[in-house]
Amino acid sequence: MSRTAAIIGGGVIGGGWLARFLLNGWDVKLYDPDPDAARKIAAVLSNARHALPMLYESRLPAEGRLDICDTLAEAVAGADWVQESAPERLDLKHRILSDITTHAASGAIIGSSTSGFTPSDLQSGVDWPERIIVAHPFNPVYLLPLVELVGSKDNAADVIEQASAILVSLGMFPLQVRGEIDAHIADRLLEAVWREALWLVHDGVATTQEIDDAIRYGFGLRWAQMGLFETYRIAGGEAGMKHFIEQFGPALKWPWTKLTDVPELTDDLVATIASQSDAQSGRLTINELERLRDHNLVAMMRALKGQDSAAGRILNRHQKQIAAPTAFTPGNPVETVSRVIPIDWTDYNGHMNESRYGQVFSDAADAVMVMIGADETYVASGQSFFTVETKTAFLDETIAGDPIRVETVVMEAAGKKLRLRHRMLDANGGALASCDQLLIHVSLKTRRSSPPAPQVEARMRELAAGHADLARQAE
Repeated sequence: MSRTAAIIGGGVIGGGWLARFLLNGWDVKLYDPDPDAARKIAAVLSNARHALPMLYESRLPAEGRLDICDTLAEAVAGADWVQESAPERLDLKHRILSDITTHAASGAIIGSSTSGFTPSDLQSGVDWPERIIVAHPFNPVYLLPLVELVGSKDNAADVIEQASAILVSLGMFPLQVRGEIDAHIADRLLEAVWREALWLVHDGVATTQEIDDAIRYGFGLRWAQMGLFETYRIAGGEAGMKHFIEQFGPALKWPWTKLTDVPELTDDLVATIASQSDAQSGRLTINELERLRDHNLVAMMRALKGQDSAAGRILNRHQKQIAAPTAFTPGNPVETVSRVIPIDWTDYNGHMNESRYGQVFSDAADAVMVMIGADETYVASGQSFFTVETKTAFLDETIAGDPIRVETVVMEAAGKKLRLRHRMLDANGGALASCDQLLIHVSLKTRRSSPPAPQVEARMRELAAGHADLARQAE
């Protein structure tokens, strides 16, 4: 049964929320009084549809239905989740939340994207405070997994748990903030860095680009996969965090930073920051910068997937939730891969590198292995299949963002042998590549060929019999 999210406010954050829900199969209703909202949402969705599927090795759920509503009441009626993403004005948020509680279903979760206000701030004066929580995401919402969840003493006991479960199902990481505090956790940390950066520009010590370079080429890379404390723990060497604090703790008494003060944002300072920023990034439009940002994030997060670490672990968990089992119908090829080509699979020619065709066909073979029972449990028992020969024909280019699928025919399945023929197709069924692949069953203990387990061999024969006619036609 489909679920519905109502998005109130379709700016950068609201649009990101909309894309995250919609591309995970939720129906979405948007209300935004901006007459240009539909165009802005279309631009966000274009980026999200391009980037989000690249994070996964299987296709996302079928996209939900999007309705742009004329009234807030129409948008929130019957919604399971309502996300308010209005500007950071408490009086405005109070008016919107009051309208939401008047028209939303009694069981709806009402999240606010506020970066600064506490739940108690938002709930004050509202008739129905127990369903209102802070659900503060990070831009781009459709890619970054973190959501800060904050409740108050007035919240229903299970609302945070319900919200957390829903966000996990969307591939996100809900961080439950232990107590109410202005700006929550992440923005307080960002504010500290931002204040110091303003002083460095104000005092002429560094330009906007030099500050960004210090972050992106240094500690930003460490923070992206390990955070602050774990990074410093390693800096302490074998003695760990205790040694780090003993070594560097005294520096906290030195007057290095100006975190208790902030420079006045005079017209001159604003002009300096703006001109330096324009010089730094002005060769690209905002849309081009967003696309570059998305590509970089996709590549980094996919790298983390391979290590099952940080954001990569969240993606791996979500992929298991959304991956559909491979279906077998006798007389028809098996669709063993259905995915989008990610940016990190392309080379200097702008198309998919030939090694990645091997990855696609390897993934197709893995899908067949799971079908015949040679799954993770089987491999853990010490048995598997090794590829011993492939023959690949490259028929057409494949570009990042292209949807592809692979149809596989079991050509032979006898004893230790499993021979497959794969065809990689584009969205219109056009042939992109083909591959003949021979796999041999092995013992992982001896690393030599061995007979498969009886249940695996029986399933191999079943697939081969179901594909016998297709195999004869393909020879």
